[in-house]
Amino acid sequence: MVVLKSVSAGIDNPDKSWKFSDILSDPMIRKRWEKVRKYFFLRESTYDMTNRCNIKCDGCYYYEGDKQFVSENNCPDDWRKLMQAEKSRGITYVVLAGAEPSLVTDLCEVCYQEMPLGAIATNGLKFIPASINYRIHISVWGNDETSMAIRNARNMLVRQIENYKGDPRAVFVYTFTRDNIDQVREVAEILTTQGCRLTFNMFSAPVGYEGTLSHTPASLKHTRKTMIDLLSTYPDQVLFSCYNAVAHTHQNGLHDLYSCSYPRKNPSTDIGLGRSFRQYRADLAWDRSAACCVPDTDCVECRHYAAGSAVVTARMFRHATDPDTFKSWLDYVDTYLAVWVMGYAKGDNLCSYLVDPPGRTSEDRS
Repeated sequence: MVVLKSVSAGIDNPDKSWKFSDILSDPMIRKRWEKVRKYFFLRESTYDMTNRCNIKCDGCYYYEGDKQFVSENNCPDDWRKLMQAEKSRGITYVVLAGAEPSLVTDLCEVCYQEMPLGAIATNGLKFIPASINYRIHISVWGNDETSMAIRNARNMLVRQIENYKGDPRAVFVYTFTRDNIDQVREVAEILTTQGCRLTFNMFSAPVGYEGTLSHTPASLKHTRKTMIDLLSTYPDQVLFSCYNAVAHTHQNGLHDLYSCSYPRKNPSTDIGLGRSFRQYRADLAWDRSAACCVPDTDCVECRHYAAGSAVVTARMFRHATDPDTFKSWLDYVDTYLAVWVMGYAKGDNLCSYLVDPPGRTSEDRS
């Protein structure tokens, strides 16, 4: 059961200064901490596998900027050499995206052979062979009527389910726009009835986007409540937590709340993503000044689930202030790992209420 109440850090002991060892003295917290810390070796980069797609979506970040115009490198040997070089510099996890990576499954296969931990972001209209044992994220932008209107694809959800029903790799990613919030209940019922798992994403406008999908303060509030309702309704099949809802529906974007770790907004090359992360284009080149997990997204408006998977999780010490805040962060990391890593099973959420991001209060949360 999720309780719709807000708490600030250390509400039960507002005057106490918590040591990390004190927080870990709670057996449930320590157990979850030991579970998630085993995956701190993950170091990601992302790769545009192709600049082609089999649909055209309103608000697609890929078809903004100049990355869409590069010449594709379709040579498997070149991709194999790239993956080997990535391993040599410490990358342990790959995100294959693009436009649509299912159009070049031979290249995806090469990546998997060299780097067995990763995920593929796909529209789900073309089946990716089971031999490519990455987590597969299938994008859903509403019901089939909405998909036809903004993605130009008929019977999209039906086709996605036909391809990936019962597939342990698959997670359906519902992207909330300001127009499709109430449709998620219909979609969630269909998916859960078919035994599919889902998680949530927020539409994050590309630079210069002037369409109708962008969020408003009212839609952020409505989205948060809807996320929490569905988390309560389908606790076993919705991979999410209260803190995910807080972080991604706040009136401020992820960069403002947590300071984005990706090179595009982070000039430091001393440690972390600023040093290790690269975003390769389909020609195998990369540009540090543009490198982030969702290039050409407006950073101010970014609430993207993929960005949060690194930006929020990287801020462990900011959250190690009291048990409530740290439990919320652990829930977020547990969710992130369940969504992104094959074989990782999400546990029950430790925190059943809304906890504000570090340094924020409920008054400045939309």
